[in-house]
Amino acid sequence: MILSLPEAKRAARALRAALPDLSHSQALEIVAHQLGHRDWNTAAARLAGGTGTAVPVLRVFDVPSAHEFYLDYLGFGVEWEHRFEPGLPLYTRIRRDHLVVDLSEHHGDGTPGSCVWVPVTDVHALHHELSAKNHPRQRPCVDEHAPGGPTMTVTDPFANSIRFCQAAAR
Repeated sequence: MILSLPEAKRAARALRAALPDLSHSQALEIVAHQLGHRDWNTAAARLAGGTGTAVPVLRVFDVPSAHEFYLDYLGFGVEWEHRFEPGLPLYTRIRRDHLVVDLSEHHGDGTPGSCVWVPVTDVHALHHELSAKNHPRQRPCVDEHAPGGPTMTVTDPFANSIRFCQAAAR
């Protein structure tokens, strides 16, 4: 029985060694499923112990506008959506790489005008990607002198800001 994150990683390496056509990420996902988790990120968080990764909840008021901004412009994908019944508010989880955000139409979930700080590896590459999309209401720029390092801020249609920051070398 696998009890720790290092053991799970060793199992994935062994699986990959036995099946060379398997990618590293495929091996991790298989091990996660064998352990009863829905994906590797969930398995890693639970096997590591302690607290998991925080997931910000942002309030949205209009699903088509939220999808246009988060899915089409920022490049997130929908992990799942939930409504208690048709016509009731939507609660959805979206992901882009390792960034997970929940969007909610429910009163009391999130506060319009919230800000989420997101570390990125290359803020200039992200800026180039988003600038190429030529969004009618977005013209983000990179602030080279922001306190945490070069930062690009985008604001969704509901006044929530996402600050993508390339952490300055220490």
